[in-house]
Amino acid sequence: MDATDRKILTILQDDASISIAELASRINLSQTPCWKRIQKLEAAGYIIKRVALVSPEKLGLGLTVFVSIETSDHSRDWLARFAETVSGMPEVMEFYRMAGDVDYMLRVVVTDMAAYDAFYKRLIDTIPLKNVTSRFAMERIKSTTAYEVPDQPRP
Repeated sequence: MDATDRKILTILQDDASISIAELASRINLSQTPCWKRIQKLEAAGYIIKRVALVSPEKLGLGLTVFVSIETSDHSRDWLARFAETVSGMPEVMEFYRMAGDVDYMLRVVVTDMAAYDAFYKRLIDTIPLKNVTSRFAMERIKSTTAYEVPDQPRP
């Protein structure tokens, strides 16, 4: 990946709907080489998806909850079942296996406290958990999907 590829990634992270003509102009390339670079970045796995970012508030999804989960079962079978169950819950926007004092962390987005309570009950009914701790976001101060593109990609 060279400086031109890094510029392409930076621009597309800001606005993936930009036309090839505009993108090519901004990076001083003609359209065909620009499009070929984008295709190569996709094939290499640098670009994994192009999406529209939607306002959760406009959809009535005003409550963000960070859910820490501890389990006493760390078997592969338990994890596979847990991952499949949680991944199938549409309220779960992000799902991580953690190191440290909690085993899993979820970012859950719902309409209100009643909706979260319903989600929580479904969660604890599906699989045995040791501890579930919920933290409610009062205000989103920063939210981004754009990564800084380093001069030298890390292996």
